Order: sequence, then structure tokens, then C-alpha cells
Amino acid sequence: MPRTLDRFDHPAWMTAAGTLAGYGLVIGFLFLLLFVIPFLLFTI
Repeated sequence: MPRTLDRFDHPAWMTAAGTLAGYGLVIGFLFLLLFVIPFLLFTI
């Protein structure tokens, strides 16, 4: 019986996961930089 995750063993899936993780980190950093830090600076 084949394993369920064998179809995700192609390098393209790892590339897609890395790309999404990288974009997620960039978006999170920009959110902190543009929204959280100014909010904290102006409310303190």
C-alpha cells in the first residue's frame, strides 16, 4: 500500500512550501514594521 504523502515528494512541492514560508515571513515583518510598531509608539 503506497504512503499517502508520497505524491508530495516532488521537489516542486518543497519549492512551493519554501516560497510560501518566505512570503509569510516577509508579510509578517512588514505587518510588524508598518502597523504594530507605529501603534506601540503612538499609544505609549
